[in-house]
Amino acid sequence: MVPLGAATLSDGDGREMGAGMRGPRAWWHGKSTPAKVETYTRWSFHFFVLVEVAGVGLPAFGQVGVSHALWVVLPLVCGHALLGAVTASRALDWTRGRREQPIRLVWALGAVSALLGIGGLVVSEHGPGGEDTHILADSLAVVVLTFGVCNMTLGVRDRRRVAALVGGFAAGAGVVAFAIGAPGATVLATAVAVLVAGVCLTLTYIFSVWLLNAVYELDVARETRTRLAVAEERLRFGRDLHDVMGRNLAVIALKSELAVQLARRERPEAVEQMIEVQRIAQESQREVREVVRGYREAELGTELAGAQGVLTAAGVECAVTGTAAGLPAAVQAALGWVVREATTNVLRHGDARRCSVSLDVVGSRVVLTVENDGVESGGVPGPRKDGGSGLAGLRERLSAVGGTLEAGPVDGDLFRLVAEIPLPSSPSSSSSPSSSSSPSSVPRPLSEEVTS
Repeated sequence: MVPLGAATLSDGDGREMGAGMRGPRAWWHGKSTPAKVETYTRWSFHFFVLVEVAGVGLPAFGQVGVSHALWVVLPLVCGHALLGAVTASRALDWTRGRREQPIRLVWALGAVSALLGIGGLVVSEHGPGGEDTHILADSLAVVVLTFGVCNMTLGVRDRRRVAALVGGFAAGAGVVAFAIGAPGATVLATAVAVLVAGVCLTLTYIFSVWLLNAVYELDVARETRTRLAVAEERLRFGRDLHDVMGRNLAVIALKSELAVQLARRERPEAVEQMIEVQRIAQESQREVREVVRGYREAELGTELAGAQGVLTAAGVECAVTGTAAGLPAAVQAALGWVVREATTNVLRHGDARRCSVSLDVVGSRVVLTVENDGVESGGVPGPRKDGGSGLAGLRERLSAVGGTLEAGPVDGDLFRLVAEIPLPSSPSSSSSPSSSSSPSSVPRPLSEEVTS
């Protein structure tokens, strides 16, 4: 997990601080939410290996002695449990599209489960030993059949086939018990035990896989929504440029063609037409600068509302306090970029559950504070080289208006980013930067570049 705004925290050699931090917590928090859910699901399936071994092994030690349980029962149960764990892991990879369907493993697990189940039922009815041996053999048959069919269902996608597997194993256990001469009550109890336990565990397995797939689909949907928002903004910018430049360029082309025709006839009106072309070109330059400036500048109120909406949609509890009303345009633009970059870092690099954004006017300074949790893993990305994002880019933007930026971990698992900008001492200094971009009354050459 990467804390908010930690992009510029590095040691003296420029290496990322926290990159050397290793451990279970760093490994866990370094994963995305879908990866965490997948890890939890996978190890939940592996945990059933211990449950299966304990379900047979503990009664074995208590009933037939340590030596018999160790050399006869436990190796069989452990081998079956490990085969089931491998099958579940491969089936989960198949569900996520990383492997082919583990058909051979599913069939092998089914065959081993059936053989052990039949063997347990036969020993229970006709094997040597007393009552303890019979109880242990029954437990072995029910446990291996139940866990075997549950792990098999992970490798089957059709729910009707899943139901057929569970019902088939339960019915098969009853048929085998009846065929070896077991009493009717024992036959019914064996079939019902396999059916009930198999249905419960199978539903647990299926629900776990469904939940994992749903988390991945939600993550893809969130990424798609982000891309759509970017595409929509690009379309808006393209429409604005088209509206500004389309008509003016058409007029410039028409008047230039007219000026060429008049110049060929040595008419003095050609000069007037070219002067008009120059005026339209200068007007187009001014309008393009305004469009680009409005696209690049971040309006603080909009950014605060957008940050709260985006973080809330991403599952982060976000609280925003303060208002941008009355702040100079230059201050709002600089702090808007801070909010935008902080929100981006929380979404892309962080694993935050809570985030607070506060905007206050303290004396003659405006203070913006962004604080989020989830900083314990300590992964720290380096600053971006384009200067457009990361703490380095934010410091450049704030320094242009006399502001400062501080960022770092506080109170253990919190990360705090504080941006301060002094308020201008006179109203004239708080005017919008766009006021300096008004066109001059003196005509400028057409070769001048459009700058933003």
